[in-house]
Amino acid sequence: MADTLRKVEYFYTLLSDAPGQGAKVLAGLAAEGVNLLAFSGFPAARKALVPENAAALKQAAKKLGIKLSAGKKGFLLQGDDRVGAMTQLLDTLAGAKINVTAMDAVTTGDGRFGAIFWVKPQAVARTAKLLGAQ
Repeated sequence: MADTLRKVEYFYTLLSDAPGQGAKVLAGLAAEGVNLLAFSGFPAARKALVPENAAALKQAAKKLGIKLSAGKKGFLLQGDDRVGAMTQLLDTLAGAKINVTAMDAVTTGDGRFGAIFWVKPQAVARTAKLLGAQ
């Protein structure tokens, strides 16, 4: 299967750095039927939520009292796992002088991988066009 790359909307929220805070938010969103394509969290930083349906996330967050940022754009890459899976994409961006602000990538263990990455807002449209993101 070929790699797929799409532009996604994401939101961030701030949680206290305490046991169970992430579990509470994720359980609440799941109970509201919100499907997350990805999420990223790190102590003392924003927690990025990449929903399949932005409207559903916003509605659930309001109901649960979760304060979300305004929607922002990022990218979701999914494909067959292989050595150097990210190399071509990162080389292409570097060649176009587009800096990757942040990235999280993981293998699923069954031959697939996924990655979320962000570029500066002014580079989103250029990145999407350059990489052919949907």
